Amino acid sequence: MIRCLSVNYGQRHKKELLTAVGVVQAARDTFGQIIEHQVADLCHLDFLFAGSSQTIRGPEVPEGHYTDQSMKQTVVPNRNMVFISLAGAWAVATRSNAVAYAAHAGDHAIYPDCRPEFTEQMEDALRLCDWHPIELLRPFLIPTPMNKTDIVRLGSELRVPFHLTWSCYKGLYRHCGKCGTCVERREAFEQSGVRDLTEYE
Repeated sequence: MIRCLSVNYGQRHKKELLTAVGVVQAARDTFGQIIEHQVADLCHLDFLFAGSSQTIRGPEVPEGHYTDQSMKQTVVPNRNMVFISLAGAWAVATRSNAVAYAAHAGDHAIYPDCRPEFTEQMEDALRLCDWHPIELLRPFLIPTPMNKTDIVRLGSELRVPFHLTWSCYKGLYRHCGKCGTCVERREAFEQSGVRDLTEYE
């Protein structure tokens, strides 16, 4: 059984929590199987993630490309360790065999908790945290590192409903088109030759 976990951690872009519901439903319709979706509510722990532009208490979200120095403001302290731990706990409780984690080859230049060496240590921890060992799947890092352009190409082959997905760190109703993740989203579609159905401001 596939189980999907979303996390409310006090992020500005809460729209991603709503769009996740649509993506999960589309997967249910496409594959005709039961897919469970839960939301872990950590919004009252948002002080743990203070200082990042991605959280409500943080500074404004910078605009520009991810290669810009200002994009380091989008780092959320230790977020992926917390998220993987939550997913790992759910996997142990449900006797699931693995947790899937979607860091990709373009992430770790900015985000320290997306580095391959970080994910290797997290897999070791998941294997040891309980008598029921959990595998950490990293399909966009292992066996072949993939960037966003590669992922869009693969998603197109797998009929991913990209129009239901959300990337933006700023927009409330449409993608802003200016933040780092919007800029990279646009580039990925353009470079992959896949039609971009995203609605930008």
